Amino acid sequence: MSRRDDIDRVKGFAIILVVLGHLVARADPLNVDWYEPMRRAIYAFHMPLFLYLSGMIAMHSGFLVTKRPLWLRVIRARAQRLLIPFFGLGILIVVAKLALGRFIYVDNPPAGLVSGLLDLFWNTEDSPALSIWYLFVLFSVSLITLVLVDARPQRLPWLLLGALLLYAVPLPAYMYLDRIGTYAVFFMFGANASRLGARWERFMARFWPGLLVMLASSIAVIVIYGEYWPERLILLPVGALSMPAIHGWLRFSPVSTSQILKWLGRNSFMIYFFNTMFIGLTKGIWLCFASWNGDHFIPLALLMTGTGLLGPISLKKLVFRRIRRLDRLTD
Repeated sequence: MSRRDDIDRVKGFAIILVVLGHLVARADPLNVDWYEPMRRAIYAFHMPLFLYLSGMIAMHSGFLVTKRPLWLRVIRARAQRLLIPFFGLGILIVVAKLALGRFIYVDNPPAGLVSGLLDLFWNTEDSPALSIWYLFVLFSVSLITLVLVDARPQRLPWLLLGALLLYAVPLPAYMYLDRIGTYAVFFMFGANASRLGARWERFMARFWPGLLVMLASSIAVIVIYGEYWPERLILLPVGALSMPAIHGWLRFSPVSTSQILKWLGRNSFMIYFFNTMFIGLTKGIWLCFASWNGDHFIPLALLMTGTGLLGPISLKKLVFRRIRRLDRLTD
């Protein structure tokens, strides 16, 4: 599969939003009135955008139309790509939080090793590593789609309709069922967009400026009035709007030549894996010496954003490049 620079740039933009959304976890800083509205704006669309890209890549790569004799091979490769990092990183986060929690402040610490590991996979609403839910959800949704498509891409519109219906069903927060039900529709959007090919490209090229204005207006309304609006009321329309708006913007505008976004996009998997660790470590060290309330939060937020983006990339270059298996898992 040839790598598409436009998808990498959208991933780069989206991973910046992921890091910004992870700066504050459960406990909010005092006298900081701007962060929560910003996070509300980010969470209105950034993970739907990631699932859209994932569905597009899964279709573009041929994964979703794999014939039955090859299913075992591609499922094994998918598990190595997503499940091994999910469980490996999840266990590492649980252990690290238990160890470091004795010395510095950590967000969302597990009550103990056994309960933390159980929450990681079963009672997932209380997962101490909730930030990596995307890996498990992507594996589940892509595997289900592979089986239901069964090498017949003409089924994808019907699966999109089914995912829309599933979106309306409240599912329990066990084994990430609630998130699978919520985000499957965006994966299907991406798979169907990839199937449309040139027609989707023409649609984005023509309408992205107006759609981007509509997206910005919607986000402004959410920031001002949406504090108590249900997530499901926001996520589907704004998430769906963000796909052609942001993809079109980063595909057809002057920003489409951004080398920084392309670089971040190509390192987005590594950043997704480890951004919360670097953010948490930075925050924990800072709080040993200073407050994060009020005006103190601005320099800390800039520092956490920098370490959240650049720390994982540095870890990749300095350590993972020397270990072939880890290097391949995080490409």
